[in-house]
Parts: sequence; structure tokens; C-alpha cells
Amino acid sequence: MSAEQVRPFESIESAHEFILLLKDRIQEAMADVREHLEQADASQDQRRSQALRLALFKMNQLSSHMHKSRRVLNDLRTIRRLLFGERAAAAE
Repeated sequence: MSAEQVRPFESIESAHEFILLLKDRIQEAMADVREHLEQADASQDQRRSQALRLALFKMNQLSSHMHKSRRVLNDLRTIRRLLFGERAAAAE
């Protein structure tokens, strides 16, 4: 690996961007699972339907955690700006 290796979480902003991308992918996956759930319900496959409902529940939990993580990263970014006077420098 080179000395200039790309590090995706080198800054709060890059971690924030990753969380946003992950949250979007989770939403897409949830839409796919909902489609499969409709098919399972239509075919009256109870076991598959229950498993898909559990998957949706867990994905919803994950989505909630991503939302909370995004808020924490926003808080950290604000604290950093306050500590290092980044807002005052940006205004000038």
C-alpha cells in the first residue's frame, strides 16, 4: 500500500458522507424486501413472510442507528468548529 493511501474516515465530513450513503442503501434494500414481502403474502408463504418482516424490522433499526450516527457526527462537527473557530474564519 502506498504512503498516500486513501482513508475514507480521515475526517468527520467523510464519515458523515459514508453514513448518508449507507442510509440510502439501507432504504433501497428495505424497498426490495417490501416487494419480496408482498410476494410472500400473496403466495401465503407464512414462514417466508415472517422472516421478511423480521428483516424489515432489523433494517429499520439499522436505519435509525444511521440517523442517530449522522446527528452525532453533526454535533462533533459543530463542536470542532467552535473549538477551532472555523465558523468565524469562514464568515470572514
